[in-house]
Amino acid sequence: MPDGSPLLRVEHLRKVYASATGDVEAVADLSFTMDHGELVCIVGPSGCGKTTLLKCLAGLLRPTSGVVEMDGSPVTGPSPAMAVVFQEYGRSLYPWLTVRGNVELPLRHQKLSRAVRDRTVSDALEAVGLPHAARSHPWQLSGGMQQRVAIARAIAYRPEVLIMDEPFAAVDAQTRADLEDLVRELHLTRGISTVFVTHDIDESVYLGRRVLVLSHAPTRVREDLVIDLPPERDQLTTRALPRFTELRTRVYEQIQRAKRGPAEAGPAISVG
Repeated sequence: MPDGSPLLRVEHLRKVYASATGDVEAVADLSFTMDHGELVCIVGPSGCGKTTLLKCLAGLLRPTSGVVEMDGSPVTGPSPAMAVVFQEYGRSLYPWLTVRGNVELPLRHQKLSRAVRDRTVSDALEAVGLPHAARSHPWQLSGGMQQRVAIARAIAYRPEVLIMDEPFAAVDAQTRADLEDLVRELHLTRGISTVFVTHDIDESVYLGRRVLVLSHAPTRVREDLVIDLPPERDQLTTRALPRFTELRTRVYEQIQRAKRGPAEAGPAISVG
């Protein structure tokens, strides 16, 4: 249970890749925290190191230095308290399994009765609007529906932190809007703590309670922006708000400055 301490703490994170032509620093001295129940979006220039950061958070990549902690414990490998939804849903789903089989797969490693497992899978499919597709195979579904299956599998696992790596980049605009609303609904109704990595500025402002704007590589947190929009949001009303325009303009300006490189980076700042 939350005790006032952050759920996720990243402090002085640094990641350097070794190569034949010399070391490449992808992440440089990056720090932030996330509280229980928050939805934090991460945006930045292309190639700035967003995916490297995500992999360090999820324990899929060991940092060169610095700390990643969840609930006060270091993340030293893939954590059973985290679930990841990737952009390439086609590669994350098993085509020979049904939708239900894909959602159930990670639960088979948990000590759950068959009845509890069945209820959990049914609940997850209901939450993403796919109870009718339980017996279908992924290849029979549209891209948007396949990504819903990947989301259902993640929430069925009941993670403390859900990490999403540009999950809607490969779907059309209308499907993307529907999936954004699904993520917000799941966050509000289930209180899932979520780190959402995206390259879409409007998406970050629409979804997040906070937006972390990353600098040019080697990346740092350029700005930690509080999104003070109403908790209840919709695609038409929210995006038409003057405050939405102000916030997305702020993020856009910061990313454009970050693209110009370290000379424009400046110190990390927090805006409420």
